[in-house]
Amino acid sequence: MVIADIRIELKHGVTDPEGQNTLKALELLGFEGVRAVRTVKVFEIDLDAEGDGALQMCENMCRKLLANPVIQNYQIELK
Repeated sequence: MVIADIRIELKHGVTDPEGQNTLKALELLGFEGVRAVRTVKVFEIDLDAEGDGALQMCENMCRKLLANPVIQNYQIELK
């Protein structure tokens, strides 16, 4: 069994309204020195697969469901 951490984030240049709103809220709460906030999704998935099979399964999950390849990048880490 393998645990996969899949990190989904917006590509450079894509507007992140949730991150922008969070930055504004932090500033209103008095937090100084916060230059940027970006949103990231992390999926932790338990798999009954190992090695290349697990990696390929995660790649397929990202392409078919978890990530929008037009505006998002993803990274897969197997533990």
